[in-house]
Amino acid sequence: MGEPAGIGGEIAIAAWKARTDAALTPFFMIDDAERLSALAHRLATGVSVRTIAEPAQAIDCFNDALPVLHRPLPTISQPGHPDPANARAVIGAIEEAVTLTLGKQAAAVVTNPIHKKVLYDGGFGFPGHTEFLSSLTGGGRVVMMLASSDLKVVPVTIHLALRSAIQKLSIDEIVATGLMTALALRKDFGITHPRLAVAGLNPHAGEGGAMGSEDQEIVAPAVEELRRAGIDVVGPLPADTMFHPRARARYDAALCMYHDQALIPLKTIDFDGGVNVTLGLPFVRTSPDHGTALDLAGRGQAHPNSLIAALKIARDMANRRG
Repeated sequence: MGEPAGIGGEIAIAAWKARTDAALTPFFMIDDAERLSALAHRLATGVSVRTIAEPAQAIDCFNDALPVLHRPLPTISQPGHPDPANARAVIGAIEEAVTLTLGKQAAAVVTNPIHKKVLYDGGFGFPGHTEFLSSLTGGGRVVMMLASSDLKVVPVTIHLALRSAIQKLSIDEIVATGLMTALALRKDFGITHPRLAVAGLNPHAGEGGAMGSEDQEIVAPAVEELRRAGIDVVGPLPADTMFHPRARARYDAALCMYHDQALIPLKTIDFDGGVNVTLGLPFVRTSPDHGTALDLAGRGQAHPNSLIAALKIARDMANRRG
């Protein structure tokens, strides 16, 4: 579902409409079917919405209509105007998707963007999707990867203020993140011998300590520990020269020290095709790598490219996991 006042519904409708050209595997929504039907009519998409009673029914009707497990919203959703009264329904849709996937009734979870402030106002106690999904499966370590056809990045620290991210950075955090990333590249992306590049924290990777000691005292020892663990890894590298085409050809994923260091290059290179992938969960989860775009909601201007990419990556990961 995602935030019902955002663009999630219309990009799902657009993705279904492009299902043949995009070669999409059948998917279904957990959402308010009446909301989606009204949205499809409002945008004059010509898309039909079909209510299903269980996930298996999605396969039979997918060619003719967008399948929806109908979960009514407490209040009518207005595009561009989130209502905290619907927060519980948004959270419930995520929980149900996880339950269905763990129960083998679905192959993967693909989440539409949420509006965190609205969920916080509704009592949501997690920084974002990643941390919430971890809590639903016992609270183990998870890693956020942003993936496109040209670049995969993994931030070691995620939803933290920069000051807090630097304080949290440690050898153990970098090593654990690197090991999980290498495992996922093999298991979920089919890369037999994954190569990692680790970004330095400071400009010029610290310039030998002249611009901060963290790269010498934290990042470099972590890289060495990953190397001893059998990982093909280089670093710490100056982040400003890691993301041009020739540099990207030398690694399969880049480990970055904080949120924006990872997301800025990914979104610059492929804003419409980036996908958020959660590593370390006992099920496959992906998401479009963009927000709710409240300013675009209800206008029919939102592009479904990132959601289509998220659906395809989820399918491929699920197939590799068997």
